[in-house]
Amino acid sequence: MWFLPFLLPLCLYVAYTDLAHMRITNPTVLTMVAVFVVLGIFLLPLDAYLWQLAQLAIVLAVCMILNAAGAMGAGDAKFLAAAAPFVALGDIRLVMALFAAVLLAAYAAHRIAKFTPLRRMAPGWDSWSQKGRKFPMGFALGPTLGIYLALGAVHGS
Repeated sequence: MWFLPFLLPLCLYVAYTDLAHMRITNPTVLTMVAVFVVLGIFLLPLDAYLWQLAQLAIVLAVCMILNAAGAMGAGDAKFLAAAAPFVALGDIRLVMALFAAVLLAAYAAHRIAKFTPLRRMAPGWDSWSQKGRKFPMGFALGPTLGIYLALGAVHGS
């Protein structure tokens, strides 16, 4: 619950910047990490705090390998690593299901907007002109984390 007011604007900003510029910026993900480092030490038991930080390192290492293999973008890898400390290990299945639903909705919304007059609302967005399989994954990743944190705030652990 304490993380939500700090992270929700960042999650929405990630969605916007990936749609508009096909980028997830370093300052955004570093701010996410700073929020966890500063607040987490006060909000979590020490062992849970350290494990959550370890998740950041583990996810970053795995995502760097996937990025090097061309399986994901660098911004997506950075965001996933920065988001990892905020996700409880026991909630991984929930987050994966939530991500699948949000990804389908984001993909459908993006495609509908891209090929209809809705595109005129944001004519300069880089995501409209991407060729092939390129999709602004931050448009799904950011809201997934935001919804997960909101669900945690409403329903607890």
